Amino acid sequence: MQGTKSPTFPEQHQNRQPGSEAMMNPQPQYDNPNYKAAGKMNGMRAIVTGGDSGIGRAVALCYAKEGADVAILYLNENRDARQIVGDIEALGRRCHAIPVDLKGEEQASRAVAEAVQKLGGVDVLVNNAGVQYVQNSIMDITREQLMHTFESNFFSYFYVTKAVVPKLKGGASIINTASITAFEGDEKLIDYSATKGAIVAFTRSMALSLMQQNIRVNAVAPGPVWTPLIVSSFSSEDVGTFGSASPMKRAAQPCELAPVYVYLACGDSSNVSGQVFHVNSGTVIN
Repeated sequence: MQGTKSPTFPEQHQNRQPGSEAMMNPQPQYDNPNYKAAGKMNGMRAIVTGGDSGIGRAVALCYAKEGADVAILYLNENRDARQIVGDIEALGRRCHAIPVDLKGEEQASRAVAEAVQKLGGVDVLVNNAGVQYVQNSIMDITREQLMHTFESNFFSYFYVTKAVVPKLKGGASIINTASITAFEGDEKLIDYSATKGAIVAFTRSMALSLMQQNIRVNAVAPGPVWTPLIVSSFSSEDVGTFGSASPMKRAAQPCELAPVYVYLACGDSSNVSGQVFHVNSGTVIN
């Protein structure tokens, strides 16, 4: 049973999504200095959408530690993007930051082509970019918000996947970021939760579609995670208690999710496809 909420973070709010990691207090922990890399992704090339901050940044850095070169596709958070590029290059790996609005198929296709050209190919795709808008009722969700949420969270996954699939070879992996809301719902994130449910169904369908090509497709369903999306979507008061109602009574840090994405990208998960991995501060999903 979830407990009552208690203070967890300083109250704060950013007025623009998907938000800036550099402006957060405290800044998310995207790097685990105690992580022991084992060369699980040596020579691999990965594309990570939303890779400038939050979960995407942690995943990109962890991939680089494991020996991969990375291209991050991001919207407009140039300061955050420059930082992760520098972090990855300091490890001796390549990182290409490509600003793009993935809501359009043509833009998504162009960005993928640029990323593949710069990396010399692609072995792993992580679909991770997204937005969410808090509303008290379905009556408050306009058609414009609904379309924007689906275009950002689901259509972008569809477009990027469609552009990447012809570039993939056997043994490649696609990993989609879903959410606990796909399974539990959220009374104030109705359209967001619906997009995450669509991502779960998309993951399972694509896993079946690509099975004969030996391309695996899985998803990660995070619970509360301390990312810029939180401070740019929730009120200051809700940010102050974010994650405290979970069984662990805290939100995860992005670096706590990254190893799951490594597992799903490398040969350790060679017999795993069509699955959803729950990293959610202790909530049991049956």
